[in-house]
Amino acid sequence: MLKHMIIPVTAFAQNCSVIWCDKTKRGAVIDPGGDIERIEQFVQQNQLIIEKILLTHAHIDHAGGTAQLSKNLNVPIEGPHQGDKFWIDSLDQQAQMFGFEQCEIFEPNRWLNHDDTVTVGNESLDVLHCPGHTPGHVVFYSKSANLAWVGDVLFAGSVGRTDFPQGNHQTLVESICNNLWPLGNDVEFICGHGPNSTFGQERASNPLVGDRVTGL
Repeated sequence: MLKHMIIPVTAFAQNCSVIWCDKTKRGAVIDPGGDIERIEQFVQQNQLIIEKILLTHAHIDHAGGTAQLSKNLNVPIEGPHQGDKFWIDSLDQQAQMFGFEQCEIFEPNRWLNHDDTVTVGNESLDVLHCPGHTPGHVVFYSKSANLAWVGDVLFAGSVGRTDFPQGNHQTLVESICNNLWPLGNDVEFICGHGPNSTFGQERASNPLVGDRVTGL
């Protein structure tokens, strides 16, 4: 069984997640944007063995703590898609722009592509490349938990911003409709900020990407 805990981090209240395989206690950290001492404290208290860091995309509130946490835990970094390399390379500029502490630039040990798989203990997650918010954004989907980590692609009642460099609203809508909706209406998702929802709820009521808007 795949378990998870959401740990909001940074002044942006970004939903970092610690996920783990209940059988092996081996896990991963998704989007450690900062406040890594809080993440490490949870890991230690629950006696988890973190195997890797997973990144949906490389905006600083999602990736700012990655290099330091990787060093502290001696674990590799997987994701995002290589389209976000320029965001990783600009982490220091992002820090200055948004008032974050300076952070290290890093090179992921593994860039992720659409239809890749990542493992967490005995569990596995499917990777879906979902550009639009950023060009290299990926989503992680657990079939066994019927749960997706969508980063800043989709929110309860909204969608991700597309006014950053290389953002594109139409591309974002296509990513959601072509890659997320087919997973099923009952799939719950954890987004980068705010409460969880389900794909079915968003198809029914989301004013930006619901079925009445997209014509599905």
